[in-house]
Amino acid sequence: ELWVSLEEHQDALELIMSKYRKQMLQLLEGRKREEAEPVLKVHQANSGEIESQIDRICEMGEVMRKAVQVDDEQFFKVQEKLAQLELENKELRELLSISKESFEVGREDLPD
Repeated sequence: ELWVSLEEHQDALELIMSKYRKQMLQLLEGRKREEAEPVLKVHQANSGEIESQIDRICEMGEVMRKAVQVDDEQFFKVQEKLAQLELENKELRELLSISKESFEVGREDLPD
């Protein structure tokens, strides 16, 4: 989760820097329109690609969070079932012990 968060943070920073560069290019465009036009087009294409990658990374992060949540829920269900079975096993062993004791007492009462 930390790794995904770090990647999202880095991508967000890249998007911010991309927008900053775009604004700087627009300022330059006002001064040197003919020179900045090809650079601006390349930058816009790169910005669109970066935004789509950020969206995909965010979607993957959300899928991974949901998968972790499902795994955690499944783990807790298994732990709960195991605890129930252990308690049931302990109670059945106690009942078996009581049954053996009463059987032995009953055998001792019988004449030889």
